[in-house]
Amino acid sequence: MPDVTFISHKEEAMKAVSEAMARALEICGGKAETYAKELAPVGTPESTGIPGYKGGTLRNSITHEQLDEKTEIIASAVKYAPYVEFGTYKMKARPFMRPAAENHRQEYSQVIERELAKVGNMK
Repeated sequence: MPDVTFISHKEEAMKAVSEAMARALEICGGKAETYAKELAPVGTPESTGIPGYKGGTLRNSITHEQLDEKTEIIASAVKYAPYVEFGTYKMKARPFMRPAAENHRQEYSQVIERELAKVGNMK
């Protein structure tokens, strides 16, 4: 019986999966950022009562960043973002972050599946 040698490619495979997930998270983060920016309300001179008001600070503050190999964060740095998202006792909620994440779950799943499938197709 001939000698059989097994070669493990576990480390390479795990690295490829990790890189695929990083790519998928970056793609999903970019998409979620775009969707959140599309939904973010923008103040106008009429809505604020301030003549010449130029809105867009909230929308322009939305970014995404990969926190670790399993977490992508979509966030806004402006202090009033949570008040817009969740509302106050004087102002109704105008969600823009949650819908950007929740309404596109299937699309994000497809991105992840596509990136992981590339690993399966590697030779």
